[in-house]
Amino acid sequence: MAREQLQVLSALDSAKTQLYHFTAIVIAGMGFFTDAYDLFAISLVTRLMGRIYYHVEGHPKPGTLPPSVASSVTGVALVGTLCGQLFFGWLGDKMGRKRVYGMTLAIMVICSLASGLSFGNEARGVMTTLCFFRFWLGFGIGGDYPLSATIMSEYSNKKTRGAFIAAVFAMQGFGILASGIVALITSAAFDHAFNGPSYATNAVASTVPQADYVWRIILMFGAIPAALTYYWRMKMPETARYTALVAKNAKQAANDMARVLQVDIEAEQEKVEQIVQDTKNSFGLFSKQFARRHGLHLLGTTSTWFLLDIAFYSQNLFQKDVLTGIGWIPAAAKMSAIGEVFRVARAQTLIALCSTVPGYWFTVFLIDRMGRFKIQLMGFSFMTIFMFALAIPYHHWTLHENRIGFVVMYSLTFFFANFGPNSTTFVVPAEIFPARLRSTCHGISAAAGKAGAIVGAYGFLYASQSTDPKKTDAGYPTGIGIRYSLILLGVINFLGIIFTFLVPEANGKSLEEMSGENEEDETELPAATTSNRTVPV
Repeated sequence: MAREQLQVLSALDSAKTQLYHFTAIVIAGMGFFTDAYDLFAISLVTRLMGRIYYHVEGHPKPGTLPPSVASSVTGVALVGTLCGQLFFGWLGDKMGRKRVYGMTLAIMVICSLASGLSFGNEARGVMTTLCFFRFWLGFGIGGDYPLSATIMSEYSNKKTRGAFIAAVFAMQGFGILASGIVALITSAAFDHAFNGPSYATNAVASTVPQADYVWRIILMFGAIPAALTYYWRMKMPETARYTALVAKNAKQAANDMARVLQVDIEAEQEKVEQIVQDTKNSFGLFSKQFARRHGLHLLGTTSTWFLLDIAFYSQNLFQKDVLTGIGWIPAAAKMSAIGEVFRVARAQTLIALCSTVPGYWFTVFLIDRMGRFKIQLMGFSFMTIFMFALAIPYHHWTLHENRIGFVVMYSLTFFFANFGPNSTTFVVPAEIFPARLRSTCHGISAAAGKAGAIVGAYGFLYASQSTDPKKTDAGYPTGIGIRYSLILLGVINFLGIIFTFLVPEANGKSLEEMSGENEEDETELPAATTSNRTVPV
């Protein structure tokens, strides 16, 4: 039997869309802008670093990062992100969302700057310090996932909650787009200044000394937007759900939300005490009660995020290799080092502008109409179809006259990743778990995703090194390695379809309805449910 909702929470659930909603989206979303910028900007400059620091004769592939170095530079931030998601997710439930929210942003700002200031001119020193700072950068980025999602879900009304959480995550698309634009502007400026417009011609490959500044500027720029929102992030009040249901301070929760909503709210301390003293609402993460109530839900959110990120990060971090493999980006020998950055950045920017960013905002506009389950199922389905359509006739797409078709279909996989599971896997874990475990469970789900990203980053790198002996392109991946990688990604997306059926539908329901925190009698609690079915547990 459901008990009467706290007045402060009812006010939040029924609140009309107000300025504070959009303010919260911008404040929380700017962290994700920085997250995406920092995580994906590295893919734009790895080739440039290879040509700067590994051009010596006798190196197996002069001018390219060794696979172990390339995977470390790309993957170390993902490892840091995984650790940060688990740590700050747990800390957000122990200390409160706001108290640790500023820590994550400060870490991101400091480590973004430090990454561009990596010490030395020799390969070993630069790469070692870069990996060190990018690990801690990832650690800060990781904390932003559970905290931003939880804060936005607990601030939102139940009618448009999905759109608001998805809008925070959609700032990732602008971060990816910004990384490409900054790389375009920086590389164009340096190339004109020192080489002439070699990005536009088949110039003889060259690496000017000033090229070392290019990758440093690109990486350091990510600190600026995060630093601009630090003050406003620290001014946000703690969420009412944490203050009331976890900290047990009804008066503070009522006062904070009365200021935000500009309405009178009664403090209901007795009702709060009744809720938190209920033994039903005191089970822990590793208890039988949690396993019975939310075990399948946690399996659904972790498995789908894990599978999605294998495909999503593989595509994003190594799209330059895929596009080189089909010949859309020319061979390195035909471009200067800085010109190559321009070409790669231009390809990433076009894909982000035409498919990645629109995909995020389709989710924002439709998630509260279609529901989370339908969007996730649709996204995984189309990603599966397009991956197989690219992989099975792969050599057909490498023909010059068919390359545009490949790029279009490849872009559609990004569109349906973002108008699909890449958005919904972020939204759902912030809606279905109890307030005292919400940040922790979101952190666990997100960490599972980053484990998938690590598998994708390292696995795709080594799988794509298998090249067709009939095709060579300055040592860059081409041919059969990429084809089989795309087939494998199609299989992974198909598994995502299956595990989506474990994910419950939260559309139109309050957070307390989804978590069962409003239920008075243990015997009346519903069984764990998926989107449209009841599953006995």
